[in-house]
Amino acid sequence: MQPTDIRDPDYFHKVVDCQWACPAHTPVPEYIRMISAGQYADAYMINWKSNVFPGVLGRTCDRPCEPACRRGRVEEEPVAICRLKRVAADYKGDIADRLPKPATSRNGKRVALVGAGPASLTVARDLAPIGYHVTVFDSEARGGGMIRSQIPKFRLPEHVLDEEVGYILGLGIETRFGTRVESMKGLLDEGYDAVFVGSGAPRGRDLDIPGRKEAAANIHLGIDWLSSVSFGHIESIGKRVIVLGGGNTAMDCCRSSRRLGGEDVKVVVRSGFEEMKASPWEKEDAIHEDIPILNYMVPKEFLHQDGRLTGMLFEKVHAKYDEKGRRQLVPTGEPDVRLEADDVLVAVGQENSFPWIETDIGITFDRWGMPVVDETTFQSTHPKVFFGGDAAFGPKNIIWAVAHGHQAAISIHKLCQGEDVKDRPPPMTTLVSQKMGIHEWSYDNDVSNDLRYKVPLQTKEIALRDIRTEVELGYDEQLAFKEAQRCLNCDVQTVFSERLCIECDACVDICPMDCITFTANGEEADLRGRLSAPADNLTQDIYVSGELKTGRIMAKDEDVCLHCGLCAERCPTGAWDMQRFILEMTMAGTSCQSKARSAA
Repeated sequence: MQPTDIRDPDYFHKVVDCQWACPAHTPVPEYIRMISAGQYADAYMINWKSNVFPGVLGRTCDRPCEPACRRGRVEEEPVAICRLKRVAADYKGDIADRLPKPATSRNGKRVALVGAGPASLTVARDLAPIGYHVTVFDSEARGGGMIRSQIPKFRLPEHVLDEEVGYILGLGIETRFGTRVESMKGLLDEGYDAVFVGSGAPRGRDLDIPGRKEAAANIHLGIDWLSSVSFGHIESIGKRVIVLGGGNTAMDCCRSSRRLGGEDVKVVVRSGFEEMKASPWEKEDAIHEDIPILNYMVPKEFLHQDGRLTGMLFEKVHAKYDEKGRRQLVPTGEPDVRLEADDVLVAVGQENSFPWIETDIGITFDRWGMPVVDETTFQSTHPKVFFGGDAAFGPKNIIWAVAHGHQAAISIHKLCQGEDVKDRPPPMTTLVSQKMGIHEWSYDNDVSNDLRYKVPLQTKEIALRDIRTEVELGYDEQLAFKEAQRCLNCDVQTVFSERLCIECDACVDICPMDCITFTANGEEADLRGRLSAPADNLTQDIYVSGELKTGRIMAKDEDVCLHCGLCAERCPTGAWDMQRFILEMTMAGTSCQSKARSAA
């Protein structure tokens, strides 16, 4: 194998598994260290720079960082990264003076944003401080998009959303709320230099099965129903409720139903429990609130009498796999299952809808009605029109919309400056030694054996009484400190210098994970099998040194290294050093970057 080039920005970025997995590349270990030190405002600003909505995401994120967390490889559960993000938001205090100020002069470029959801607001956050005149259009009276309409208040209190939307709108954004965009052609004719579409996936999928029309009065599309609940148009539901679907929207529907009068609420899913798209914690929360989840049942008919819904009929199925591992649901042959119901909520998926975009203006759509969008630049086939969030590639979590917004803002900035939108500058990286003394580091490198600390919940009796009562109470400062101590500081890298190594093997002896090996070089597959502990995870690299004096090389399995620093403490020549890896993601302009950097 060739020696590892640690100058490659992606090498150590990939080793910081949580940051690598986060679509917005939030520097997780950095802000967790700030929380450990009680520097909540600094932790908040580190988050705000990358993910824009720390308070919102600290409650609602789909947490792609947590399955990647290195702690999950040595213990049962990863660090509670998402809930620590909320800690930064809850205890930050007043951070108004740390935010960018509205631009004192404009650059003459105008950008229209369709929809006031997380993708559009991220574009606005990145472009407004560097001189763009940004106009946000939304049919609702306030910003937030589907965060406001689809996420129940018991998961996300309104004041948290209002605060973080307000930070962005305070940057000098022009808002045209209560205004529905009826024509893309008309918008382009107004002379905007670029248009960003972040209108979400606003249409819920329906079920066309017998009885749908006859019982329509008591059958509701999940996302429309949640929106009506959010804005106070619906305040009650029948006592017997069936929720169809296995995603997070279905979980929000069933839990909201419990708070609006549903006494017998059931979720019915056509797949298995483990295959449901809902996040594991969302399923757990539903079960905690006494909501059963019935799996492998396919809707067959809406039952009705005298024009009123009475229940549903389901066919029982099981999963059958062919020789290629493809799954098919086949009937079990058991009798159909009848469930009584006063109301049914259909939450079986969402679709995009662009009736306001004319077909003759140069925007190409695929056979599924989705815009053809470049996955790097987010530019459509019309050079001035960009898409992001659910509008670009279908329903995903908020953090993905934020990531799309950052990249689209770079593209819009390049377009307006006459540059190539495909030219994507790499992120800036820095390695800084953490050495303070012979055996002292500028960070806490003790490996805690604590199990994950549970987030306190409101009592069920109180939580189910009011749909606006927040269920999760969040960590207090003491619990936050203890949970933060579980972080393994994966951004503090073990950096090796073959020039200083005397091949005494002291690092091999002291390593608790057997991840360091001195051996003859070879092809990767061969070398992985000859390490002290075989490196079986092919998604993680092996750190390979240049040739040492004996002709051997040092090979370290990045997958199992705990970043404990024992190799650096034990090394008599300083060939090993612990160096903090800092990644600066490229953003449109520099205003947000410089403010957030000074805050950190």
